Amino acid sequence: MNHDGSIPGTSLRQLRAFVEVYRWRKLSAAADRLYLTHSAVSVLIRQLEAATGTSLFDRTTRSLSPTEAAHEMLPVAERILRDVRSLETGFRGQAAPSGRIGIAVTPTIALTLVPPVIRHFNDLHPGVRVQLVDCETEQFVPRILSEQVDFGIGSPDQEVAALSQRTLIHDHLALVCLPSHPLARRRQVRWSDLAGHALITVKAGYGIRNAIDRTARAANVALDIQQEVSLLTTALAMSASGLGASIVPAELVAQCGFKELVARKIHAPVVTRNISVVAKRDRTLSVAAKTFIETMQAYLAHPRA
Repeated sequence: MNHDGSIPGTSLRQLRAFVEVYRWRKLSAAADRLYLTHSAVSVLIRQLEAATGTSLFDRTTRSLSPTEAAHEMLPVAERILRDVRSLETGFRGQAAPSGRIGIAVTPTIALTLVPPVIRHFNDLHPGVRVQLVDCETEQFVPRILSEQVDFGIGSPDQEVAALSQRTLIHDHLALVCLPSHPLARRRQVRWSDLAGHALITVKAGYGIRNAIDRTARAANVALDIQQEVSLLTTALAMSASGLGASIVPAELVAQCGFKELVARKIHAPVVTRNISVVAKRDRTLSVAAKTFIETMQAYLAHPRA
């Protein structure tokens, strides 16, 4: 043994085998306790004896008798294994979700998607504090990059090399209107079909507006945008009042509960607008943050459950 009481050249498997053989005085009994074969335990004991340079057991036909060296080694081996168990228990304790989570979200998602998930998560993990940071679209990515939050939930307009995205909801742009609207009866709505109809969507520079303008130009269609709003939920409320059709992500209708409205996917082309978990690539998320994301995925898959 070293001056500090450690045993040089040994492994934890060898020490566990030694303690069990010492306790039971039989290789077969120790093997049963360790879920190993008789021969595997025998090899571990021989390796330990070779590492320590001493014989630990006197062999007889029926049992093993500990030597004086084994009696001296036992308390040291037990202390080492006890320390390892304490260390493992400490790390398992850290693995339980706790602490605080900061999540960046855009206003629409803050209003619709996230609050019920937070409520569900709080019921499951009351020891974790979830801080929702609602911000404008242009602030969403900077808050994640500057690590003001742990991660974000949203739809970035473009990919950023320093960020990773994990899709939560696959979504697309849709025309949302009352069932009485002329386009509601179309089997398929194309971007070219939107010409001449009063439309409602977000202001220039907000969220999906860049994608709408870019797609309309590519489809060579002039959109008659009658109302420009800051929040997509406002657009839906106006459409529900019969003020025109909205161009919004389809999932928003389901999340907001506007049951009187219908959503028609806009084709030629279909514009995807997925909602994702967005985080820095080089940042390891805490156990609490990972647990929240897993909880959100499960909740979105089975919201009523």
